[in-house]
Amino acid sequence: MNMMKKKIAGLLAVCLALTALCACGKKQASSDRLAQIREKGELVIALEGNWAPWSFHDDSDALVGYDVEVGQAIAQKLGVKATFVEGEWDGLLAGVEAGRYDMVINGVDVTEARKQTYDFSTPYAYIRTALVVKNDNDTIHSFEDLAGKTTANSIGSTYMEMAESYGATCSGVDTLDETIQMVLQGRADATLNADVSFYDYLGQHPDAAIKIVASSEEANKVAIPMQKGESSAALREAVSQAIEQLRAEGTLSALSNKYFGADISTK
Repeated sequence: MNMMKKKIAGLLAVCLALTALCACGKKQASSDRLAQIREKGELVIALEGNWAPWSFHDDSDALVGYDVEVGQAIAQKLGVKATFVEGEWDGLLAGVEAGRYDMVINGVDVTEARKQTYDFSTPYAYIRTALVVKNDNDTIHSFEDLAGKTTANSIGSTYMEMAESYGATCSGVDTLDETIQMVLQGRADATLNADVSFYDYLGQHPDAAIKIVASSEEANKVAIPMQKGESSAALREAVSQAIEQLRAEGTLSALSNKYFGADISTK
């Protein structure tokens, strides 16, 4: 009888061990973000959707833009479809950190502070920060002149952080149009944003009474932030490889010229 009990106990131990191994394997598989994406057949990309020419709605209300087509091209390289989720800037990165989105493709500058919370792909664009004021403003000629002045920018953006670092007081807004309107109406002395975004705006609004008075010397790296950690390592590698392939094929260059009138895919 004791021998029988020992055999049963031994079999139970083996079953429990096998169950634990299976559970562990399932846990490891489910924690691989790239595997999850390929299993679903869907890459969930967060962006603003109101920041031309990066992402915006055309006359037919279709979501278009540089980041939209870059996201679609990356998804195609991964063998899945791209699904876009639009939201306000200050919630996009938080959504990636919480795991609600696979990534943000929204002209995101790589900063040391952001690298502490997110892991980035290889850069897919390089831009400079421009300082814009109203045409008749003769008090601001450089970033240093922002001390004691007011600016308008998206909350939590690198542009807001940069303005504050020069001593400006910033008002938070949601869109580029709003920032420019605040400058035109005299509710803000200046605004900062990607130089290519201002060039695009001036191309669409040639009579706008604004001017660029300064630009940053070094180009900012624009890359794709993803959830930090080993579970996203395979996804980051696959996305970076896709970006390099798109650069080598000339796709990034073509998209850059299509939306910005210049190639921002290289330094």
